[in-house]
Amino acid sequence: MTILRWNPAEELYSLRREMSRLMEDSWLPTRFTQMVRPEERVMRLPLDAYTTDEELVITAAVPGLNPDDVEIVMEDDVLTIKGELRAPLENVTYLFQERPYGRFSRSVTVNVPVDADQAEAKFDKGVLTVILPKLERARPKVIEVKAK
Repeated sequence: MTILRWNPAEELYSLRREMSRLMEDSWLPTRFTQMVRPEERVMRLPLDAYTTDEELVITAAVPGLNPDDVEIVMEDDVLTIKGELRAPLENVTYLFQERPYGRFSRSVTVNVPVDADQAEAKFDKGVLTVILPKLERARPKVIEVKAK
């Protein structure tokens, strides 16, 4: 009969290895992106939004696109911006590749009453700016205080 010494540290190391393997199998982005075919991936377009007294302004960086390459739809109170950033060069070996490419889409709920008929969109140096004028009832009102 052989006597084996119990080493509690070995069990902790074993648990750590198994937890690491579990996390790698479940959560690493490379595993996640393999589940969706590249042509089906849709990026989430980063936006900036701010408001003034008269309008709601939304901006997005879309380098290299023309106005015809972007679709902007305002339906009820949801603004959707869709398009596609051109694919990188083919037949080259990248040393590193950091710029995103492919289809993108972003929908935001506009919780301010706006006049969609008067909305405008502009391109300037790769930045898309969507201007949504607020309806009169959504604009701040200055109430004058009168003394008796």
